[in-house]
Amino acid sequence: MSTVAYVRVKEQIKLTETEKKIFEMLLSTVRHFNLKTQLRVAGGWVRDKLIGKECNDIDIALDNMVGSEFCAIFPQAPCLYGHYTSRLILFCSNPEQSKHLQTARICLFDVWIDFVNLRSEYYSENSRIPTEMRFGTAEEDANRRDLTINSLHLCFAFDSFHLITAGIEDLKFGRIVTPLAPKDTFLDDPLRVLRAIRFGARFDFILDEELKKAAACDVVKDHLSDKIGRELIGTEIDLMISGNQPVKAIDHICGLTLFPVVFSPPPEVEPDTPEECYRLSAAYLDATWRLIQLIQGSSFDDERRRLALYSALFLPLRNATYKDRKAKKIPAVNYIFRDSLKRKASDADTVSYKHPQVTGEILILDSFPLVNDDNQLNEVDWGREVVDVPATSKLRVLTGLLLKEIKDFWRVALLMSTLLYPTDIDCTRDIVNRHFQLDKRKDLFVSTENAIINLGLEKVWDL
Repeated sequence: MSTVAYVRVKEQIKLTETEKKIFEMLLSTVRHFNLKTQLRVAGGWVRDKLIGKECNDIDIALDNMVGSEFCAIFPQAPCLYGHYTSRLILFCSNPEQSKHLQTARICLFDVWIDFVNLRSEYYSENSRIPTEMRFGTAEEDANRRDLTINSLHLCFAFDSFHLITAGIEDLKFGRIVTPLAPKDTFLDDPLRVLRAIRFGARFDFILDEELKKAAACDVVKDHLSDKIGRELIGTEIDLMISGNQPVKAIDHICGLTLFPVVFSPPPEVEPDTPEECYRLSAAYLDATWRLIQLIQGSSFDDERRRLALYSALFLPLRNATYKDRKAKKIPAVNYIFRDSLKRKASDADTVSYKHPQVTGEILILDSFPLVNDDNQLNEVDWGREVVDVPATSKLRVLTGLLLKEIKDFWRVALLMSTLLYPTDIDCTRDIVNRHFQLDKRKDLFVSTENAIINLGLEKVWDL
């Protein structure tokens, strides 16, 4: 049963000195040119400020002019003298869309500020791009947003700041809720399903029950699959995996039966992938996440951690393949990275390469700390043809050859083999009560890592 999360929300927003300067300049521009527009800070900056977090970018909503119009005037304001150069302004717009969707961006004091007009939007059935937009009220603008916690508006004038939104209650009680009916919100833009999951995981907030029902319904899943570009889906997943709660995010994806939609497998996968694999993927991800926390130290920087988590997520699919147009067998993981998530080809190669052959070989390395003498070394099945050298030299030579193949991400491969050692498990085994014995696996990883370092092979491929 879900528990209510109470969040400490500040009664007042405290501005930094830089933010004060920025808002003073914006207001001075309005006054100097006698602009009849109300300035509002919208979205994530307001949310983060209310819960005591700093935000590095600011979204400004204008009620009767588009962002590009304001930014064309802004550099001419006397208050900008000495603070503005031409390189600081960047206009972002899509000529195929209405000018009401234009966003203008400037940078002041190393803070990026986006300007857009308040608007209401209307969507077609087969696109997440609004087909009709017009200037809207603050309420209409809040209602078009993905979540109530992202619909916060802060009006500011020369003598006051005024917070207007109903989303404050959802922020206080840690709820992920859509401004309007969740099914309608998701059908307008199905990417909001993944954004709801990402923000729920990031802030450890509770997903609204009606939101979960809508996210899991077939018509929304179909729209997510057909209406959203795969690169956008991949970006959301990357933010989840790189975030502070990747396990919670993937648990939501599994619980809402979105795994095969998001991580769409190639056609005619061999062998067939049972549904239990999705649960096993979540279990491996959880174990890897906790194992990385136990290891600590500098073994896993952000990029290694990201690739380790992806590797764990797809570990149950490591033996799955499909045939390309030339009938060549390709790892299914490559397809998921390249086509389903539109991630870098190098990421696909790195993760899939860590799986079958290399992981099978590096499992041998996990036996290093258990080997005490030359006789035991001679008994190890190295799986390679080598010259007749002493066992201790053989250890160093074969390890070096293996690490030259894996290169900089050998720790990721070692972590995967540590999860599998000493025996593999398949997708059909009951994993609910499975214990990974993480303390022992952490010790095994660290001792093997130290053995490799002591052999002087940590960066052998650079020699």
